[in-house]
Amino acid sequence: MTSGRRALTALHLLLVWAAMAATVPMLGFGLLMTAWGGGTGAAAVAFMLGAPLTVGLLAAAGIPASTVVPLCGSVSRRLGWAVLVFVLGTLGVVAGLVAYGEDVDLGSAGMRIALTGTPYAVAAAFFVPSRWVRLGAVAALAAGVVYGGFVGPAQAQERRHAAEVARYRENPELLHLGTAPPGMRVSRAVVGLASFSVEYRSVRQDENAYVSLLVRRPLTPTPRCPELVEKDMTCTVDAHGEMRMVRAFPGGIRDITLARRHGTAEVTVSSQYLDEPVLRRLLNTLHPLSDTELERLMREKMIAESF
Repeated sequence: MTSGRRALTALHLLLVWAAMAATVPMLGFGLLMTAWGGGTGAAAVAFMLGAPLTVGLLAAAGIPASTVVPLCGSVSRRLGWAVLVFVLGTLGVVAGLVAYGEDVDLGSAGMRIALTGTPYAVAAAFFVPSRWVRLGAVAALAAGVVYGGFVGPAQAQERRHAAEVARYRENPELLHLGTAPPGMRVSRAVVGLASFSVEYRSVRQDENAYVSLLVRRPLTPTPRCPELVEKDMTCTVDAHGEMRMVRAFPGGIRDITLARRHGTAEVTVSSQYLDEPVLRRLLNTLHPLSDTELERLMREKMIAESF
């Protein structure tokens, strides 16, 4: 390919890109607004009117390439070429919209408009009778597939994961976890606006052991017993400010609740199945929720938000 033909080919592809980058976003916006105001039928009519105009603009952009692209050598063949480029390029635009819907980063608004014309230029490059131009088109197509199908979605997933972690970490002073009692495991954790609750359950399906842990912003300077003490309930606060409340139920069942200050938070642990020393050990092992523990809770879908 001579330097003159190379320059003409470059101009041809640039014209295709510029024409479509200017036209397709307006066509898409027009279809969106028409569908919003008049429904699918109105959008179909708008497309039937807009698509031929876009194809005609493509055909006009192919006129300077009549000597380098055989399909642009006559009016009828140039129209056929324009239809093919429009169809193939539009498929690329649709693929880009799908990727964008999956949060693949396609840059700023200006960059996305510029990228709109790229699939049409790549499609037009396949009709240029030059091995190097077609290899370039194949490379551009492969790069788009790799980024839109693999790299971009992976990056989007990382961004979503980082955003989710950031939401959970908004109140780190509340995110504390105690070591699960023997034979138990964390089954669920809930992050609230001013609290963090954890449920521990037995690892065996035939056992019904349950412990709840609540870390929240304190309502009073120190834990206090209820002003009205229920029947069969005892409540005391020791010299260290730890509250101990026990409710007795028929059948010898006791609901034990322990509460104490931990840093700037108030921690409460409660259970009808475990005795007081085990609950105290749970409180004594309280520690900030580590990244590893948070990742495991998220991976196993055992943590949620509640607002």
